[in-house]
Amino acid sequence: MFKRVGLFLIMNITIMISVSLLMSIFNVQPYLSANGLNYQSLLLFCLIWGSVGSFISLQLSRWQAKKFMGVQLVQSDDPRFGSLVNTVYRLSKSAGLNTMPEVGIYNSPEVNAFATGPSKSRSLVAVSSGLLNSMNDDEVEGVLAHEVSHIANGDMVTMALIQGVVNAFVMFFARIAAFAIQNALRSNDEDNSSSVGGWSYYLTTMLFEVLFGFIGMFIIAFFSRYREYRADAGAAHISGSSKMIAALRRLQVQYEAGKFDKSTSKMNALKISSAGGLMSLLSTHPKLSDRISALERNR
Repeated sequence: MFKRVGLFLIMNITIMISVSLLMSIFNVQPYLSANGLNYQSLLLFCLIWGSVGSFISLQLSRWQAKKFMGVQLVQSDDPRFGSLVNTVYRLSKSAGLNTMPEVGIYNSPEVNAFATGPSKSRSLVAVSSGLLNSMNDDEVEGVLAHEVSHIANGDMVTMALIQGVVNAFVMFFARIAAFAIQNALRSNDEDNSSSVGGWSYYLTTMLFEVLFGFIGMFIIAFFSRYREYRADAGAAHISGSSKMIAALRRLQVQYEAGKFDKSTSKMNALKISSAGGLMSLLSTHPKLSDRISALERNR
């Protein structure tokens, strides 16, 4: 708990310092004045605030995985996990990576794996003990190929960019909407003496940020689902579609057998659970059945 609180404080202090420096470098002036909104200053303000947090998180992602998920790095000469590391290296070369990812294991009963890191040359592929105990070699290779494809495609950076842009536009339009509402209320005020800004403006801004942020979640989820299909296709290319399909089918069987708690987000990397109906548009990963069908069509 103390580690998480410490990380939270460190990240927020880092974000504040980074934002202050960038505001100074770009000479960003206050966007709200008695004369109205300065849209250029507002856009710069939102781009800086919206992007800094996501990129700092990206830079710290590999370190966070090791520190807070207990990921232990393994090497190719490890007697237990050497073959796993060599498989990741072989797949990475097939995917065109010049720098091999770090490979790690973490102790968890969940069937999970993920790739993270700020760049292709500073990446990590981590696998849970639960996955290694539940899958055969071909199925494990399919999962590893999927994660290596995420790295080769630059998905971590892409999602950070998308998150930053969405954050920026959420902030931008929330402030414009709040300003428009406050102006409308002022025009209906008989003495018209109230100034623009104040707590009412910032409260209205926060409400719009919640609303637009919810809409932004659909955009982020759409791109995330797209990158999953693309990583599946990349895995099929470097390892063979049969191995990727076998891995997905293994997950599907175990999930449908009730071996995973469907009410939680424990499968936060493989995301084998996907809601139906409208809520599926908020899912960051497609249904397993849809992913399998896409691979089978492109065999």
